[in-house]
Amino acid sequence: MKRIFLSCVLLLTVYCLLLTVAYAGEIPAKPKIPNTPEAIEAGKKIYFKRCSFCHGLTGGGDGPVAELLSPRPRNFQTGLFKFRSTESGALPIDEDMFFIVSHGIKGTAMESFDIDKKKSGLTEDERWQVIYFIQTLSDMWKDDEEFKNSKDPDDQNDYRYNKIIKIGEPPPFSKEIVEKGKEVYKNSKCWECHGMDGRGDGKSAPTLKDDWKFSIRPRNLTKPWTYKGGNDVKDIFFKFTTGLNGTPMPSFKLTVPDEDRWALSNYVKSLHYQPKDNIILKSKLIEGDIPTDPNDKRWNETDNIDVRLTGQVLVKPRWQNFSIDMVTVRSFYNDKEIGFQLTWDDPFKDIVHEGSENMHQTYTDAPTQNGIIKTYVEIYSPDYKPNNFKDATALKLRDAIALQFPTKFEEGTEKPHFLNGSSGKPVNLWYWRADYNEDTSKGKPVIELTSTDFKNSFSTHPDNSQMVDGKAVFKDGQWKLVMKRSLNTDDKGDIQFIKGKFIPMAINAWDGSNGESGMSKSVSSWHYVILETPVPSKVYLYTLLSIIAVGVVEIVLVKKTKT
Repeated sequence: MKRIFLSCVLLLTVYCLLLTVAYAGEIPAKPKIPNTPEAIEAGKKIYFKRCSFCHGLTGGGDGPVAELLSPRPRNFQTGLFKFRSTESGALPIDEDMFFIVSHGIKGTAMESFDIDKKKSGLTEDERWQVIYFIQTLSDMWKDDEEFKNSKDPDDQNDYRYNKIIKIGEPPPFSKEIVEKGKEVYKNSKCWECHGMDGRGDGKSAPTLKDDWKFSIRPRNLTKPWTYKGGNDVKDIFFKFTTGLNGTPMPSFKLTVPDEDRWALSNYVKSLHYQPKDNIILKSKLIEGDIPTDPNDKRWNETDNIDVRLTGQVLVKPRWQNFSIDMVTVRSFYNDKEIGFQLTWDDPFKDIVHEGSENMHQTYTDAPTQNGIIKTYVEIYSPDYKPNNFKDATALKLRDAIALQFPTKFEEGTEKPHFLNGSSGKPVNLWYWRADYNEDTSKGKPVIELTSTDFKNSFSTHPDNSQMVDGKAVFKDGQWKLVMKRSLNTDDKGDIQFIKGKFIPMAINAWDGSNGESGMSKSVSSWHYVILETPVPSKVYLYTLLSIIAVGVVEIVLVKKTKT
């Protein structure tokens, strides 16, 4: 008993130490240093060296790489900050800024500067120094200092430390509170931006802009991993209360009572999707034809995997502002064919394509039209300069997705490169295009391609070798696509599906309204698909007979023991 107790104490100690490491630096370990001219001067040097590349020399959010980042870097000159513990329109307290500088902001280019997390980070004193310098970049901080020292009670009330929002504990999660929150969601017209199902596809979504007139997408509420300010109920409640300064997201503190905001927060929490971690897709044997309707209910009767994607960053144009980060995949097969259902969120249906048909557009060899690159956002033109970005012509680009397989199945762990193959190990891609899906008179929605290396152009299979059929539907901010093909073909450039074998599978995806085309895309690592082999009925019979035999033996032994 004593040994068990000591083990529990040891585990608890280790757990506490891990927590200490996890949160080190995010909360100051010692009192903050004084805000002095010397501290500001030291912070200025740090800012120029570590922050100006994104935020600009004068803090206008216009550094050399700002045009390439989404979301754009914070414009410190306006004094507007999204993540605060203060009321809407108020400046953050120093501790709010310390947390962001130390922790970073998930899903953005804002990294952690905590020296305990990374060797290139900043010490606590250095973080305070750079914060104090940032506060010199906007007159709002001077006004705030005047509020602090004013004898007028109204001015004192506007001082940021007097605008801190305090919230209590959330009510228990229940079906009733979620239903109430759903009504609040409708009545408060959250759906106008975030959509009826929370996928960021509301009617106002295409027109939304931030305070600097840059386009901004509303959050897809079903993806908790994309929340930049925390995704538990208290975090969500806090954002409904403070609003996000500089964005169309308002504060609901004065318009929605606390009780309703808690209900709304619980409803949003109920929308969260929890992805599966499995990387093996089991293709289920089905009797009869494979369903070609993406909405066929039979697709819900089979297992799925959630394939996570990220931006393509191996070849120019490196793409970090990707939109499609997950695709849910299901599969059926019969004695002749195999089919895949792909489902992914996309707030806008992009079915017009003004770019090139070449899938392998790169920084150096992109096709041009009248001297202007017409394949993806023009910032990737070889003569690109940040100051001519705003003059670039926005193109309409289609939504698209591709399933990728090795051209042939090989035993062992060595596979082609996940980004469109490698030398001597080509890949086969089933490439679906939304514009062709909408107008089949243009051609087949799905074409088969071969890629021999991510540095080389793709080749299209001959017409008589185009074996894949596909159909997609778009509804409520979501694409559903079914692609199917014969299990085996006579084409050596095709993957052949063999029962019981783990066949590598990857995904490429493009969101047209996000400026994605060519090599500007989302990509996944290798996952696997296996055709489930049904268990012969004899196995069940043998198992039953074995159980009966064991039972008979036990009975005999018991009788012998008694005698």
